[in-house]
Amino acid sequence: MKKIFVLSLISVGYFLNAQNLSNSPYATYGIGDIKYDNTIETTSMGGISTAFISDFTSNFNFANPANNANFELTSIKLEATNENNYFKTDYNNTKSTKHSTYLSNIALAFPLSPRLKMGLSYQPYSSKSYEIVHLDELDGGVVRGNRFKGSGTLNTAQIALGYKVNDKLAVGARANYYFGNLYDLNELAYSSAELINGYETKNSIKNFNFTLGASYQNLNTSTDRKFTIGATTTFGNTSNMTTDYVNSTYFYSDAGQTIKANESIIERRSTNSKNLMPLQASLGVGYGEENKWFLSVQGDYKKGESIAYFGQSLDLQDSYRISAGGWYLPNYNNFRSYFSRIVYRYGAFYEKGSLQIAGQNINKFGVSGGVLLPFKNSSITRMSGLEIGVEVGKRGTLKYNLINQNFINLRVGFNFADKWFRKTLYN
Repeated sequence: MKKIFVLSLISVGYFLNAQNLSNSPYATYGIGDIKYDNTIETTSMGGISTAFISDFTSNFNFANPANNANFELTSIKLEATNENNYFKTDYNNTKSTKHSTYLSNIALAFPLSPRLKMGLSYQPYSSKSYEIVHLDELDGGVVRGNRFKGSGTLNTAQIALGYKVNDKLAVGARANYYFGNLYDLNELAYSSAELINGYETKNSIKNFNFTLGASYQNLNTSTDRKFTIGATTTFGNTSNMTTDYVNSTYFYSDAGQTIKANESIIERRSTNSKNLMPLQASLGVGYGEENKWFLSVQGDYKKGESIAYFGQSLDLQDSYRISAGGWYLPNYNNFRSYFSRIVYRYGAFYEKGSLQIAGQNINKFGVSGGVLLPFKNSSITRMSGLEIGVEVGKRGTLKYNLINQNFINLRVGFNFADKWFRKTLYN
């Protein structure tokens, strides 16, 4: 049964690469709409993970692989996300909605020894899926149309190792591989002209970098209170992003506008970028009571970058994110009350975005919550169950005819945890 389950996991990973994810119109810039971290556990707590060491033996932390000192079981996670975006702009008082459901995370983790733990994960990192049409009526009844269209997904595969140095200190490392193709198309057409002028950009991405992490946790055994501090740094960018840019004129020969005819190339250019995934760093502190509650505050920093966009260089700003969140477990020993054994999660975040348009930073903030509903036979040492999370927030602004985006993201998944590789003893 377990062998069949692993094969199914690999098949799910194959189809994850072919997903079409919905996102914001701001995904037109750069490498798309970055999903930050798709795990339900992390997003339900506002994004805190750097100083979060799970009290349970069934949860593996990929964001900071040093935080897996308590991990003892083989864990398989399958998670899906439902995104609901509501857009509004003062330009012509335009409103729009967009919905998408996709597989957001698959992960397999297991202990190699009592001190060394390992995890493998696969999830979408960013995506483009938008189409915007803008029409202007010029003098003489001529209509000018601009069409912006984007598609593609950038995925990430990760392998993480965590090592427990002693009862208080642990270190970890994660290798990150990013791959995928992203497409952008900007078309200009006039009602008085037969040909369309199109600017097409294709980014083919293969990127590899490393994340190093460390954590320190001090547990007061007399009070069961604990203090945690953690830090991570992502560096070693070995990017290979090839950008193909084509400026041409043509017309479509089919109603679906997919087949170009009579295409004439005006300009063709190809460039390579080496700074696709810039330096990132995170620092977090946390405090809590063993098997009862936990609260953490975290700060994330991401260095700015430049990326080719419609034949030009787009400069993204330095960005940061402040997160706060945690969890609460009423009484895991109370088997008479199921609600006392549910893990309740909560959090909030503010993100100063890297994108700046018309002098306005495209920032983002939100609140989140979630639960881990344990399976009937789950105990504190085998916390398997159904995970549910919700995230509500806002991105962007209405100033200068920009777009305000309200979102409600729902997440659901399963965590199957068991001790697979144990010896059978015979009397």
